[in-house]
Amino acid sequence: MEQQKLPNGTLIIVLGIFGYLCCCFAGLGIIPSAIAFYLATKSEQLYKENPELYENYSQIKTGKIVSLIALILCALMVVRLIYVLTTSDWDTLMEQQQEMMEQWGIEQ
Repeated sequence: MEQQKLPNGTLIIVLGIFGYLCCCFAGLGIIPSAIAFYLATKSEQLYKENPELYENYSQIKTGKIVSLIALILCALMVVRLIYVLTTSDWDTLMEQQQEMMEQWGIEQ
């Protein structure tokens, strides 16, 4: 019997890497990395039902690890963003913004 490839192997790795690359954009990488982790979990369950049918389980495991790392980094970035927003001095930021607008000749 010929072995098959588990579904979405390449997609899982691509989404995991994309989520990793997008983690610095205000945690936007949570979306692709969460999708990759979900797909990897589904493929892993499929493999555990019939392990002799599939041959690319290592690819799924790699994608799951990459997506998990991306999820953790994105979660840390979101926590950091929340911390920065809650502890910043808004009055000082607004004054700096006003000074910059005046410097560029923009009036409100």
